[in-house]
Amino acid sequence: MELKAAIEARTSIRVFSDEKVDMADIREMVRLGGLAPSVNNFQPWRYIAVTNRKLLNEIADLVAQKIDELPATKSIAAANVKKQVTWFSTFFKDAPVLLVLVTKPYVTVLESAVELSHDEINLLRNHPDIQSAGASIQNILLAAVDMGYGACWLSGAMFARREIEKMLKISEPEKALAFVVIGKPRSEHKPKAKPNLAESMEIIE
Repeated sequence: MELKAAIEARTSIRVFSDEKVDMADIREMVRLGGLAPSVNNFQPWRYIAVTNRKLLNEIADLVAQKIDELPATKSIAAANVKKQVTWFSTFFKDAPVLLVLVTKPYVTVLESAVELSHDEINLLRNHPDIQSAGASIQNILLAAVDMGYGACWLSGAMFARREIEKMLKISEPEKALAFVVIGKPRSEHKPKAKPNLAESMEIIE
């Protein structure tokens, strides 16, 4: 598939068939994810692939519990909103493969030249480590489309980040940052409408 076609065909897939995913394909997607640009070429990521159904359900239960514990407003829609957010944050339990993106602090030479901490520099640069991770995730999403799969990036599961890290034996200085789920779509999904170019681009000459 041509790159332009993959970009235009990509859409978030959240419902998958029971067809298994070849782990060789997952490895290739992660390899391509690793080719993304990153701050100082540090590549501050690694991926954990989870296919164990029991573990996926345990993680989903933790996420649901954390969302349930969030203090609700007095809005009559609060319960329904939390229910909806719970589904969007836990649908990964039914996916063939869950990729957990794990990041680590990058090294910047600027720390040796200025009296600012790593965290202060990272904030001033608008978190280039997270931007780098986003680029890696996008590579994986496009690779999935190109290889005939569906995929979805999600961050809602991070409500239970610390618990997830404990379950997956992720320890400091690493941390879980996001999930990517991958599988064969149960049905055909067309990409949602996006803003037109006039709305999303400005030219200053």
